[in-house]
Amino acid sequence: MASVFNIFQDAGANRNNPKGLLVMVLFRLAHLLRQNVLTFLLFLPYFILYRIGVEWMLGIELPWKTRIGPGFRIDHGQGLVVNDHTVFGADCTVRNSTTIGNKRLKNGTYSASPRFGDRVDIGANAVIIGPLTIGSDVAIGAGAVVVKDVPEGHVAVGNPARILPRE
Repeated sequence: MASVFNIFQDAGANRNNPKGLLVMVLFRLAHLLRQNVLTFLLFLPYFILYRIGVEWMLGIELPWKTRIGPGFRIDHGQGLVVNDHTVFGADCTVRNSTTIGNKRLKNGTYSASPRFGDRVDIGANAVIIGPLTIGSDVAIGAGAVVVKDVPEGHVAVGNPARILPRE
């Protein structure tokens, strides 16, 4: 069972980053409260304020259903868009103007969203779409467009992304 104290699990990762810390505390609280129908209904005003404050005012689309491991860091979050079915491992970093989500298939349905391992570092303006698996200890360069899996310990750079060993 999730503990209320888990809402601060990203504090160390967002040290000296008050905006990132605020967003993650608000996200963790919303994620905790959405676990059952009763708390969701009781705290519906909080969910509405979360959407208005985080999405509309701060420009960060981070749905409370997204599964995110501890130690998540948001650097300069403006323009960040994350699909609610995305899964992040522990100690990941995401920067501004990044889009992470599914893609529309030819038959009109949507694909799955990316799944990230631990310690993934995503540069600004990256686009990561589709049913991808991004391994642990991966770096995704600024402006990279990732549409295929990235194995553990590699770097993805460019458009379309080239996968290179991490040195």
